[in-house]
Amino acid sequence: MAAGTDEVRSRARAIGIDVGVMAPGPLNAITDVKGVRVGHTTVTDGTDVRTGVTAVLPHGGNIFQEKAPAAIHVYNGFGKLAGLSQVDELGNIETPIVLTNTLSVGTGVIAAVRHTLKQEGNGSVRSVNAVVGETNDGYLNDIRGLRVTEDHVLQAIRSAATGPVAEGCVGAGTGTCAFGYKGGIGTASRLIPGGSGGPFTVGVLVQTNFGSTLAINGVPFAREAEKPAGSRFEPGRSGDGSCMIVIATDAPLSVRNLGRLARRAFSGMARTRAVMTQSSGDYAIAFTTAYRVPYEAGDGRVKVPSLVANSAMNPLFRAVEEATQEAIYNSLFMATTTTGFRGRTRQAIPLDAVVSQQKQR
Repeated sequence: MAAGTDEVRSRARAIGIDVGVMAPGPLNAITDVKGVRVGHTTVTDGTDVRTGVTAVLPHGGNIFQEKAPAAIHVYNGFGKLAGLSQVDELGNIETPIVLTNTLSVGTGVIAAVRHTLKQEGNGSVRSVNAVVGETNDGYLNDIRGLRVTEDHVLQAIRSAATGPVAEGCVGAGTGTCAFGYKGGIGTASRLIPGGSGGPFTVGVLVQTNFGSTLAINGVPFAREAEKPAGSRFEPGRSGDGSCMIVIATDAPLSVRNLGRLARRAFSGMARTRAVMTQSSGDYAIAFTTAYRVPYEAGDGRVKVPSLVANSAMNPLFRAVEEATQEAIYNSLFMATTTTGFRGRTRQAIPLDAVVSQQKQR
């Protein structure tokens, strides 16, 4: 089967996989954080091209003029995350966050820069720090063909919208693999009630492309008995690969606490039994929509709301851990069996086996 088949797929909660103890938002998606937008461009052609672009926008305005406070945590740095150093230095992002494949990061940067330069009010801008992340989809995609274009990136940015988020074999997840199965894009969210310092929302979007042996709510899943016929399924043989994690929250956090939030996302990833090897590129980008950093502050000051105290961060930490774990499951459960480059196939994880195993717990 090629990408985009008619396989019936379901998100984790729809088949009875409830992750953690916190309640999800109405959409159980990163777009539960008000104002956040997501857009995808899926790029397929013939049998060899399985790739794409996903864009995450903190808000629908001019992000360069109204920057989002942000932090990035690098768990293992065998990756190509453009824009990292300036975000670390200044603590904000000024372009859409673009996800794509490894060899298309440069294209993503050029497109994000063009998008920014053309926006009204940016006529005198001469420096743009585009944030572009990646995973390597070269198993299912002819990555050396460089098939992602600037137009594809711009289409993802321009199509970004609030509301439900497409998952699985879409956008930057079109050609990715995880745990020996087909991976992709996944998302989830958690609500923090008023009694815990909120109300706040934490939303997560992931691009999964890594190995190891899957665990679902603590129960190891991948076994030789689950080996899909005709595939090169080798559970646990390698943990190589990467994961991009984008975190949004409406909680008013300092840049330092955004960094702490980003670090905790990898606790959620670890709960799936993912491992980070020498050649994995694992990054978490966290931003808040609670306030903005103007490009030009007339009085030299940034108006910041009352920030969440360090002592009140625990509910946010739990929220990002749970949402990351569930987003990874959703990336698997919503992905469809895909045949791509050189006839290689990655099977979708069999949901009936997932349900059966969870009932036997």
